[in-house]
Amino acid sequence: MPDKHAKQDPNFWVEAATTIGLSVVFALLIRTFLGDVRYIPSESMLPTLQVGDRLIVDKIGMRFREPQHGDVIVFSPPDGAIECNPNQQLPIREAYIKRTIGLPGDTIEVANGIVYRNDEPLEEGYITEPPQYELPLLVVPADSYFVMGDNRNASCDSHVWGPVPAENLIGEAVLRIWPPNRFGTSF
Repeated sequence: MPDKHAKQDPNFWVEAATTIGLSVVFALLIRTFLGDVRYIPSESMLPTLQVGDRLIVDKIGMRFREPQHGDVIVFSPPDGAIECNPNQQLPIREAYIKRTIGLPGDTIEVANGIVYRNDEPLEEGYITEPPQYELPLLVVPADSYFVMGDNRNASCDSHVWGPVPAENLIGEAVLRIWPPNRFGTSF
């Protein structure tokens, strides 16, 4: 019969504290530098991403390659995002997720419900409906990206506040993990 008064091995507590501490440190390092799980809070990316979808965001890939046309990226909104919520005192600082439409040096225009990149109309099978707004021709500046939500008419994006500076980029959406019936990489 075990002795109720026997002392607990002090190494047990040291090992437990070390394990918990290292787990927290590794989790923070992974989330800060490698990847993250993001929740979709709005309808701006319908039909591609639904409210409540959860995505794995690759943060390390952006350190080695620039976004390409069509990539779904996560970024900190530029200060101009306040235009979408004028009642806010400061811009919303939550991360945004949008599709990369224009790269540095590209020209972008929206006319008659069509998005043009470098004077060519985009074939956009992923959008909810054509944009119901116009955007005069603009050139995407160096170190910036023009992004739009797939739900063109319900998205606060570059057509409102302009291109996103490269320094605001967080990562690229690489995998939908929730809900299970929509698991995959199709963006």
